[in-house]
Amino acid sequence: MNSAELDAIYLTVALASVTTALLVLLGTPLAWWLSRRQGNLSAAIEALVAMPLILPPTVLGFYLLLLFAPDTAVGRAWERLTGSQLAFSFSALVIGSVIYSLPFVVQPLQSAFQRIPQGLLQAAATLGASPLDRFRSVVLPLTRRTFLTAASLGFAHTVGEFGVVLMIGGNIPGETQVLSIALYDFVETLRFDEAHRLAGGLVLFSLALLFFLYRSSGTSSWRVRT
Repeated sequence: MNSAELDAIYLTVALASVTTALLVLLGTPLAWWLSRRQGNLSAAIEALVAMPLILPPTVLGFYLLLLFAPDTAVGRAWERLTGSQLAFSFSALVIGSVIYSLPFVVQPLQSAFQRIPQGLLQAAATLGASPLDRFRSVVLPLTRRTFLTAASLGFAHTVGEFGVVLMIGGNIPGETQVLSIALYDFVETLRFDEAHRLAGGLVLFSLALLFFLYRSSGTSSWRVRT
């Protein structure tokens, strides 16, 4: 395995790890809010969260690329704060990955939160537990496996991204070239031995992850809704 492949593996794992941490951090309160609200606002937000499931990745990547350009308000603000441009950077990959993988974390958590009996939460409230205490002592123990499943799905989906990361990250070795882009690069340059190696590794990784999810959950409740 050459240095370019190792760089792509390292970058992919780093991107998936950071993205998964942010997805759990941001997706948990969002999923909880969606599980407790009904109405036009929650339906609109739920639709926005689920949109990446049906939207072509290149469309999302195209609009994010326009948003992250140096001559936009977002691009200029980012450059003033960090001293570097946002488009074609690792940070851009993280933002795009969080948006694109959000439904794979929010939807399983939302479904799990909705299945929690209201009586348990009301009993805890009657005993004087604060909302945070109720979430920590009642909700988390009942949804621990779903958190593991949601994080695994978010990680795996980030590893497999192609369209979004290509649009907003390009193909810069060592900076934005993740495994899916490296595989595309190998095929474009007819380096099929390297392509087989990366593709085979991704197939084994996907199969192992799905086996782990089915084995640990024992149900189909983690499936993402469309």
